[in-house]
Amino acid sequence: MTTALPLTRVPDPAAAPALRWGILGPGTIARTFASTVLTHSRQHLVAVASRSRERGEHFAGEFGIPRVHTAYEDLAADPEVDVIYVATPHSHHRAQALLAIGGGKHVLVEKAFTRNASEAREVLQAAQEAGVVALEAMWSRFLPGTDVLRQLLADGALGTIVSVTADHGQLIGAADAARLHDPALAGGALLDLGIYPVSFASLVLGQPDTIRATGTLTPSGVDEQVRAVLTSGGAEAVLTTTLAERTHNTASIVGTTARVDLPGDFYTPVPLTVRSTDGATSTIDPGPISGHDGLVYQAAHLAQLVADGRTHSPALPPEETIGILTTTDEIRRQVGVVYPGD
Repeated sequence: MTTALPLTRVPDPAAAPALRWGILGPGTIARTFASTVLTHSRQHLVAVASRSRERGEHFAGEFGIPRVHTAYEDLAADPEVDVIYVATPHSHHRAQALLAIGGGKHVLVEKAFTRNASEAREVLQAAQEAGVVALEAMWSRFLPGTDVLRQLLADGALGTIVSVTADHGQLIGAADAARLHDPALAGGALLDLGIYPVSFASLVLGQPDTIRATGTLTPSGVDEQVRAVLTSGGAEAVLTTTLAERTHNTASIVGTTARVDLPGDFYTPVPLTVRSTDGATSTIDPGPISGHDGLVYQAAHLAQLVADGRTHSPALPPEETIGILTTTDEIRRQVGVVYPGD
């Protein structure tokens, strides 16, 4: 195998056309999103919606946002907003995405896109009928390194894929993040942390043929730890996630001619190392944007889709978002996690 690797096709986020963004839910992830969008792109933050006026005004003051709404309906109806970023718990994504779409807005919905595949189908169908973009904010899909990986897979540079491994574990108790331990908010390790390994496996192997999952539950009834083995053709993906400890958070792909290793935290901009069976090694630099600042790429990607008149992303098509949630639905069924109203 040659040591020359493809170049990323992901443009500088600062090159993306500017859209006017509204933030729905000014929590921790929204704060990170707002910071990196203002730092690394030309996107405009024009409104924020929070049921707490105090929280909304604090967030708006921090990021220079001119308008604060205390009703989500008012954000959806705001004529100065082009796109809404939904950054609330998973349990609320369906209703809030539909509200935004009903207001004619494009929508970027935090991962996991919805609680289950049925809700995802409903949201994506509504977006299609409205002619707007509805995109899952699975930010790792839009990173420069992921595009290089996608090219390696498309070119067959790794040979026949044999196995995929990925893990994501963090020590998060109920006192640290109550929502992750609350079934009513679609808590648990899988939809918040394990969604990264599941999405990674989907990128490499597509929809699995078989799923075998085991896990343990918290006293509140959400998944604390999950181990899943997915098979696709002759390949196998072994995925783990947990709220009980911080793990290595690495990922790898093994093929018959080469393997790819991603260090922790694999879902962020990290060096991607390709090792061929003949001993050649090449490493791809993750680029100038590091850590959770990589959230900017998803905003830039959506803005470019809108500018190009496209509603479906080639990096994360609607049918794959549904497929990923179909996988998590089956994992939850086998582990025994049921959400109210699921």
